[in-house]
Amino acid sequence: MSSTQTEGAERQPADSRPRTALVIGAGQAGGPLAGALAKAGWDVTLVEREHVGGTCVNEGCTPTKTLIASARAAHVARTSGPLGVRAQPEVDFAGVMARVQGIVDSFRDGSEASVLAAGVRLVYGEASFTGPHEVRVALREGGQQTLQAEHIFINTGTSPTWPKLEGLDTVHASNTVQAITSSGALKLKILPENLLVLGGGYISLELAQAFARLGSRVTVVEHGERLLPREDADVADELRRVLEGEGIRVLTGHTARKVRREGTQTVMTVQDAGGQTAELSADVLLVATGRSPNTGALNLEAAGVRTDEHGYVVADEHLKTSVAHIHALGDVKGGPAFTHVSYDDYRIVKGALLDGEHLSTAGRMVPYTLFTDPQLGRVGLNAQEAERHTAPTRVYTLPMSRVARAIEMGETAGLMRAVVDDETDLLLGVSVLGPGGGELLGALQFAMMGGLSASTLRNATIAHPTLCESVNNLFMSVPRKLEGRRVEGRPAQKASE
Repeated sequence: MSSTQTEGAERQPADSRPRTALVIGAGQAGGPLAGALAKAGWDVTLVEREHVGGTCVNEGCTPTKTLIASARAAHVARTSGPLGVRAQPEVDFAGVMARVQGIVDSFRDGSEASVLAAGVRLVYGEASFTGPHEVRVALREGGQQTLQAEHIFINTGTSPTWPKLEGLDTVHASNTVQAITSSGALKLKILPENLLVLGGGYISLELAQAFARLGSRVTVVEHGERLLPREDADVADELRRVLEGEGIRVLTGHTARKVRREGTQTVMTVQDAGGQTAELSADVLLVATGRSPNTGALNLEAAGVRTDEHGYVVADEHLKTSVAHIHALGDVKGGPAFTHVSYDDYRIVKGALLDGEHLSTAGRMVPYTLFTDPQLGRVGLNAQEAERHTAPTRVYTLPMSRVARAIEMGETAGLMRAVVDDETDLLLGVSVLGPGGGELLGALQFAMMGGLSASTLRNATIAHPTLCESVNNLFMSVPRKLEGRRVEGRPAQKASE
């Protein structure tokens, strides 16, 4: 990779020059890809607008899970009475946030050192296409640089979206911390006494529980009739019960109508399904209603790269855009916005360019974990999706209250669920709401990947007493049988026991 050559500069013969690559965005796909290409002898420049590591390291997985760990420590101390231990924690919020930032800095510095050690040229600035092979970068330190490359890779991710809500722009623009996104929540210096959370999705619930456990009074406002509509209703209801049991007020079926600043408070007017309005006030309003792709500044039209109606880059199953030599990786292309998906995108592109592999996103298994406590891990079909499945299935459900290890730990909220193909006895999907739900999910995902049947798992010898041992009990339970939807498109058959 090199800057645009000046007139008269000597050029090396085409067959002796290394292949050139420009990676825009140093996220969990862009950083590893830049390093791999550089190690393979490519001339690589990595352009990053702000911080190496992307959303995951800087404002996603790393800081939120670090915050959640501190919040859990406070919660365990506060609620350990039934285990015969009594304690009242004192939360040092400044210390909590210093630990969060320290781990973020460590991971970020490590990521930056890794790409530099691979021989990648790292440029900080905002990239904008000027042609299919050319990008102009507004440098962070001032000035501009023009870069050209044979291959270009877009990994610019997404950012929190501010919804269209009357008065929100005024509140957000105030000099005090009145309205923030999830990114702003991780930069708070003072723990809010009252926190109002707009949105009942995954990010919202993780942060709502964490701040409640650290000492904030928290209210969650969700427009939909229930939390987590993509999950089974009983799973979502159980998680709601847990959150409300910890003192979090949850208002579903409520729509935010307007917001205003009143002294040191943010006041939001909400309306329920019956048309009744109410006002909710808090020190801080946390807005977590969605994210948007970071494509606005890229000037993709100049390169001929197509986007969809929401601004996401359109890419095929091999991650190629409408321009063959330009790839899109990670959240910027839409679809499941998870770090492990971004990293798998890196593997797909690296395999094609360096390893002679023909990988794709088609049929990719996408697990995920909601890091509330209890955790919710999920992969494949759940029960409500099994209702629409074409083939007959069996749905196994085991309450965590019947898991020996969970009882011993005093953490019995939640359930385990598996959807099994009735003909092959193979797992089609798993949901685990419970202690270590994400870890249990991993074990069952490996079983799915290895083609292990429900009968094999039921009869497996698993160490006692562990949470994994509950897999035996799950498949010993009496399943609910679903006949499957007729291929002609007629409605699904009624579920039977």
